[in-house]
Amino acid sequence: MKFAFTKWCALPAMVLLAGSAAFAQSSTTQSQSDPSVAQRKQDQQDRIANGVESGQLTAGETKNLEKKEAAINKETRADRAANGGKLTNAEKAQINHQQNQMSKQIYQDKHNANTAHYGNNEVGQRRENQQDRVAQGLKSGQMTPGEAAKVEGQEQKINHQVAADRAANGGKLTSGEKTQINKEQKRESRNIYAKKHNNRQR
Repeated sequence: MKFAFTKWCALPAMVLLAGSAAFAQSSTTQSQSDPSVAQRKQDQQDRIANGVESGQLTAGETKNLEKKEAAINKETRADRAANGGKLTNAEKAQINHQQNQMSKQIYQDKHNANTAHYGNNEVGQRRENQQDRVAQGLKSGQMTPGEAAKVEGQEQKINHQVAADRAANGGKLTSGEKTQINKEQKRESRNIYAKKHNNRQR
């Protein structure tokens, strides 16, 4: 009798566990097909970071992408503030539409003919190292899109300066130009560190 009682008590529990597992699996599938706004933002930042790290995205392209991401984030915060911390269905649809446009832009920028070229030299290696640090900051969330846009804007200026100096000197940099660029990259390095270690996170 005791065995039968235990058996019939265990059966509903097993059914309940099976139902819970099925529900969990269904919820997981649903969340994968309809990712949250936060997850979508994270995915976009990971794609940008990968493009920066691989050289598929130039500093200028990254700057423009991050400016747009920062604008979407600002709009999202404003919408949440106006609705007690939540987004309406219409606002979610609007943000999703904007992120779809961003997704297309990221793909186009990563697959166009523009790529980051640094060269196998001290100046080139320094520039590449800076980009790797920016990419890591984007992946970890230590850098916000707005911070990344500012950093990449400075990197773009340095890259333009390097290109102009090389063009004026038959493809080479003078010792004075190398010193100047190294000084600017040191300043940029401190800027990257400061932005990655302040209290602002994505």
